[in-house]
Amino acid sequence: MMKQCDTAHGGELFVTDLDGTLLGADSRVSPRSAAILSELTRRGALITAATARTPATVEPLLADTEIHVPAVVMTGAGLWDHAARRFASLRLMDNADAARVTELTLRLGLHPIVYRAEPDGSHLTFRFDPTGMPSEQYRFIADRANLELKRPVVTADPVGEAAEGPTVLILAMGSEDAVMAAVKALRGNPALSVSYYNDNVYPGVAFLEVFGPRVNKAEGLRELKRLTGAERLTVFGDSFNDLSMMNVADRAVAVGNALPEVKAAADTVIGPNTADAVALFIARELGHTDLL
Repeated sequence: MMKQCDTAHGGELFVTDLDGTLLGADSRVSPRSAAILSELTRRGALITAATARTPATVEPLLADTEIHVPAVVMTGAGLWDHAARRFASLRLMDNADAARVTELTLRLGLHPIVYRAEPDGSHLTFRFDPTGMPSEQYRFIADRANLELKRPVVTADPVGEAAEGPTVLILAMGSEDAVMAAVKALRGNPALSVSYYNDNVYPGVAFLEVFGPRVNKAEGLRELKRLTGAERLTVFGDSFNDLSMMNVADRAVAVGNALPEVKAAADTVIGPNTADAVALFIARELGHTDLL
């Protein structure tokens, strides 16, 4: 268990989504935002990120920010401690449930990838069987093969890998019809958190994500708020998967490029992600006008 963090500035915790919110058009934290967030952190502000990304890409993105509050990663499945470079906590799938989900995806003609946490919490492995995997789906794996904190493992038995645990996520790829059939079969099970999406980077590939129970950004933030001892929570977002954390925040802030539904749910709308709006808002709110 982590020790509680200092709660400067009345114990307010600022948590920002990354893609489309803190990250600019180049999918990076701008030098100006990094400098402002670093200085605010040095002055005692509690700032971090909440994202669907894994630590493998969160670490390099936040490397220049000096942020030390754990980040909510994998849509709330884990809290990643930057300083220790390991998970502070993880929400795992039950081994039997993980095996059943993996078996179902195979039966539907999908290609499952089993994300498992290493015992010391320092990184994830993603385990897959490449047999018969179409090129666009294999490219998804190849694009992630050289990340330090997310390491590939080839297996002939993904069901066995899931049953062995500790499993954080089952990600499966395939046709949209097969993914929707899996969603229909799995939704409504309180032991699972199920979502699906398409990614334009991988044409013709639909993705299914299955986590353990109650995995979402809101639950991750509740845990983080307890760990930091923060009294208030301000969040920043732009998309549908930010709505759950906006619902549990004391103050919800949408960036100017956010979806209309997100702006409608927010208490405040600020500038776009391309204008360092999140960093400038926090500096202004905390009275550090010398950083503007």
